[in-house]
Amino acid sequence: MQIPCTEKELFVFKKIAHAAAARGVDAYLIGGFVRDKILGRQTKDADIVCIGDGIALAHEVASRFQPTPTVAYFKTFGTAQLKLDDWEIEFVGARKESYKYHSRNPEVEPGTLTDDQDRRDFTINALAISLNEKDYGTLLDPFNGIADLERKILKTPMDPVRTFSDDPLRMMRAIRFAAQLGFTIEESTWQAIKDNVERIRIITQERITDEMNKMMLCKKPSVGFDLLYQSGLLHIIFPQMVDLAGAENKDGHGHKDNFYHTLQVMDNIAPTTNDLWLRWAALLHDIGKPATKKFEVGHGWTFHGHEVVGGRMVGKIFTKLKLPQHEAMRFVRKMVELHLRPISLTKENITDSAIRRLLFDAGDDIDSLMLLCEADITSKNKQKVKRYLENFEMVRQRLKEVEESDKLRNWQPPISGELIMETFGLSPCRQVGDLKNAIREAILDGKIGNNYEAAYQFMLEQAAIMNIRKPE
Repeated sequence: MQIPCTEKELFVFKKIAHAAAARGVDAYLIGGFVRDKILGRQTKDADIVCIGDGIALAHEVASRFQPTPTVAYFKTFGTAQLKLDDWEIEFVGARKESYKYHSRNPEVEPGTLTDDQDRRDFTINALAISLNEKDYGTLLDPFNGIADLERKILKTPMDPVRTFSDDPLRMMRAIRFAAQLGFTIEESTWQAIKDNVERIRIITQERITDEMNKMMLCKKPSVGFDLLYQSGLLHIIFPQMVDLAGAENKDGHGHKDNFYHTLQVMDNIAPTTNDLWLRWAALLHDIGKPATKKFEVGHGWTFHGHEVVGGRMVGKIFTKLKLPQHEAMRFVRKMVELHLRPISLTKENITDSAIRRLLFDAGDDIDSLMLLCEADITSKNKQKVKRYLENFEMVRQRLKEVEESDKLRNWQPPISGELIMETFGLSPCRQVGDLKNAIREAILDGKIGNNYEAAYQFMLEQAAIMNIRKPE
């Protein structure tokens, strides 16, 4: 076999070869596994195409292992999946496809290996390796995919206009592969993407968002999102982000291009976290700036309250992009709303009260928030960046000190609403809420300690001021 494989992989491929021979069908290892092995990238998925019934071959292969793995198959699509430990193998019969203009769902009929390679999206994904006795291990490369791998070029096997018109999701995949692999999209292929951007509208949002998430998780997320912008695709799939683009000058005052600032923040945070949602927070942290942009005479451009407006936009964006609506969305909104707070602490004498309030509001997400804020420093002035980072270290130290003494992460009030009602014989009412708020503010301001005894005594004193009496 002409690609570097582990002993386990070679063992499995031999099993598949024997199973295919037993069923009298030709079988080939094809696509991303072959590409990634040649590139030296780790991969745990393999695609097997056979000239015949892929589901039947999957069952034949499964029967040759003990214990026999479960075969998940999809009769409508003629595909089957087999899991071996953490390795997933997909089987499908070779296909020939034709498309109707208003759908990306092809009309499929059985085909040859050549037909199957013709329908592949890119030359580097059309590489196949024979698993047949007559030429086992032979690399089949009808479109010079190896040469494109060496040149780091992405191009389609067939006419790119037809390729992208037939299945517009391939435009997103081209950009995603360019971002993941560090490849360049070949000129005619790139032009075909720009000429076919409107076709992306027939693709479901879930598939588009899946590709965006994969771009987001690249080592350098800016590559994919810049290509989406330059191609015109971003204008259709995520217009709110396009609204960030451009810098404006007036009366000698200018502001930075917030689109490219956002891309830089995404790249800055990428080496520090693989958390998809923290990376989404980096993408959305300034999303409220276009709506809050104003020019103030004698001062310049302002974006007052953009963190609040941006926070409100997060839910609508997550809904539109079919992203999770619960915990992930709340986390991203929280990051967007709080992203200016640590930065503001670097510009003033930090009070314990300000630190307590930040700890209270950020809770267990304080470390993520600090990573986002550090990534948000994109000045070209190296001294300015150095000064900000030093100030951030000071903020981190103060956060640590206050947290150790006051224990405010995911703070729970030492006096509950139930205890207030029981103590004063109250039903749920505004007075209960006012007392709870007064206790919370006193703790955050450092007037009393964050403990039951101090809070209970303060409650009694505050209740007397509010003319709330214990029942006789």
